[in-house]
Amino acid sequence: MRNSVVIVGSGLAGYGVAREIRKLNSELPIEMFSADHGGFYSKPMLSNALSTGKNPDSILNGDAAKMASQLKISIRPFCRVTLIDQEKHTITLSDGEKIIYGRLVLALGADQVRLPLSGSGVEGILTVNDLDDYKKFRSALVGRARVCIIGAGLIGCEFANDLVASGYQVDVIDMGARPLGRLLPPEGGAFIQKKLEEAGVFFHLSTTTQAIDQIQQERFRLTLANGESIESDIVLSAVGLNPRTQLAVAAGIQVNRGIVVNRLLRTYCDDIYALGDCAEVEGKVLPFVMPITHAAKALAATLTGNPTQLHYPAMPVIVKTPSCPTIVSPPDFGIKGKWNVEIEGDGVRALYQNDEGNILGYALLGTATKEKNNLTPQLPAVLS
Repeated sequence: MRNSVVIVGSGLAGYGVAREIRKLNSELPIEMFSADHGGFYSKPMLSNALSTGKNPDSILNGDAAKMASQLKISIRPFCRVTLIDQEKHTITLSDGEKIIYGRLVLALGADQVRLPLSGSGVEGILTVNDLDDYKKFRSALVGRARVCIIGAGLIGCEFANDLVASGYQVDVIDMGARPLGRLLPPEGGAFIQKKLEEAGVFFHLSTTTQAIDQIQQERFRLTLANGESIESDIVLSAVGLNPRTQLAVAAGIQVNRGIVVNRLLRTYCDDIYALGDCAEVEGKVLPFVMPITHAAKALAATLTGNPTQLHYPAMPVIVKTPSCPTIVSPPDFGIKGKWNVEIEGDGVRALYQNDEGNILGYALLGTATKEKNNLTPQLPAVLS
């Protein structure tokens, strides 16, 4: 097994590496360990599955057995890795079993941030971070009418649009003055807010949730910092992600915001690599599909004998809010620039430009999304 690749995690990053390796090498031993069922599905589909008619079972592309057969790898579902021993090149499972690895790939993902809230209803807050969470959420929706979402970021807005389009009353709470405040200039945030409000979403902005109390068996009261209170059947928290770094920290692997890796996606420990939501490449933690796809291809090449540095081109993000089509290529705000915004008809075109007029990023909303193909080639690489 000294030649083997052991992958910890069965999300898009883990399966992405396995798939890309198989394109390059059909014989390399690959063993995948998953803390859950180990099936493969598209996680981004969870935030718009309701209005597109997808149920949780139909989201699953293949269970662990099917994926193992398809990729010719070994998959161990419901096996949690608890320890990494760098010197012995082993991982230890929760039942004490030790597995030898040749190269170890950490594709651990990230956990939903949980706010430090008070009140008797805190334990009833739902999050959606995987398919099992989503099954619980969909089950909770049955017979309910009102959903309150904490967080008006990308995931919060996508779920809000999905729910209101499916007939639910939706409230969204956020400390920012506008939705998608980290991605859009104020004019863009105001535009998407207006469109989502026209679709039926109620926003409670520039305030925070102080307490959540259970007032009936399946009914909650949220008390906000501005003195307002909201009653809701379901509370969904979508306030961000924390990379899963605990396993790396315990093993003495360098961690900052995520597991620190170089351009080869290697940690500062021999034969241990990381990618996806848990990894930090040159200070960047990018929890989106396209960065994972590029990382999986580069790492697969490295693991099959062709050391390949990771390159990130411009990678626009399509926000799944049909009530307000939105495409964002977030700029590096550490580079001096400013937003130049044009509002025309039913669209917003916002370009983040430096003093020379070069485009460093953009936000396109409504009818302006048609400019994506023209503007994207003008963007700099995220990681050249």
